[in-house]
Amino acid sequence: MAGKFDAQNAQNLMEIEKQFAVKAVEQAQTYWNLLEKVQPRELRLTKLDDEIYDDTMKSFPEFAEAPHDKLVKLDEDWMKSADGKERWRTFIQSYEKKVKDYNFGSLIRTDARQEYGETNTIFVTRIQFYAIEISRNRLGLNDGAHEIAKAEAAKEKAQKEKDLQKAKKKNGKS
Repeated sequence: MAGKFDAQNAQNLMEIEKQFAVKAVEQAQTYWNLLEKVQPRELRLTKLDDEIYDDTMKSFPEFAEAPHDKLVKLDEDWMKSADGKERWRTFIQSYEKKVKDYNFGSLIRTDARQEYGETNTIFVTRIQFYAIEISRNRLGLNDGAHEIAKAEAAKEKAQKEKDLQKAKKKNGKS
């Protein structure tokens, strides 16, 4: 393909869609692994975290209202409403020249208290992901997810060690 890729005029090819989906899943897995290893309040996702956080709180004051219910549990219907779309569109476009892949698709958890899953995941743009997750991290709303991810990793590690011991026993008997 010669020239720059124009998503607005591209055909809706299944292979391209699959590649975008794979990339979004990989990014979600990477983020979950980061939540496991780093205290969310200390996690930096971009060089612009401070700016993105401040802009998010200014553009979406309802996110700043304690106890931050609108950030803990995202309202997908509001995000897709005329008001939500317009406010997000304005926010997203302001990062066009600042954040690489600002409008690429990303998966986000609708409920910050739970892990990624079929019923707890929606598709958003990369800058929406940053805006919401940076805010959740700064406000301590991902602390529970951090504990879930750590417990999950410890369980997986214990299972691997158990499987390894079984394999050693089996090989020793053969």
